[in-house]
Amino acid sequence: MGYRSHLVLSRNSLYLMAAAWCCHLRVRAWFSAPLRCRGGSKPILGDFLVIAGTIFFAFSNVGEEFCVKKKGRVEVVTMLGVYGFLVSVVELSIVELKSLEAIAWSKDIVFAIAGYTVSMFLFYTLAPFVLKLSGATMFNLSILTSDMWAVVFRVFFYHQQVDWLYFLSFATVAIGLIIYSLTEEGERGSPPAPPGGDSNAEYQELHENAEVGP
Repeated sequence: MGYRSHLVLSRNSLYLMAAAWCCHLRVRAWFSAPLRCRGGSKPILGDFLVIAGTIFFAFSNVGEEFCVKKKGRVEVVTMLGVYGFLVSVVELSIVELKSLEAIAWSKDIVFAIAGYTVSMFLFYTLAPFVLKLSGATMFNLSILTSDMWAVVFRVFFYHQQVDWLYFLSFATVAIGLIIYSLTEEGERGSPPAPPGGDSNAEYQELHENAEVGP
């Protein structure tokens, strides 16, 4: 499978461009949905922070894929747990210590924190397996469909209405995933070209050697 998803793809094709365009439409629909709602004093800053966080998260997944394929899943998960714990403790003690002291602890808060901890543990434990099998590009594209879980909870548990742009964005992401998956299968099935670029060079050289021999 190689390292096609490390920062740049080794092969550019119209299919990948179509998949990227579908995901671009999804992001535009996602940002357009909140415009119908009131609230938020700095929407442009909020959109910028979301885009910046998405970019850094994508870089993080690409780097994690590289480490998984170079070092192994066990070492990656172990280092994520160790360094993630250290970074979280330092951040909590510097930035959020007063907020932590002001929390009125209750059963609901404890259960919410426990559920969040378990979900993050499962996510970062299973993510290396997905990155090794399909790569960071497919992983990042698939994460775009996670908002549909929020839609399901809003509709069936809170009985709230959902903007139609969410369904449009989900459809565009699904189309992009299908296009990218078909392109990945086609690239895996085609044999790699020789370094010289001429796929018939090896056979021509063998044919010439056969003619020279006795």
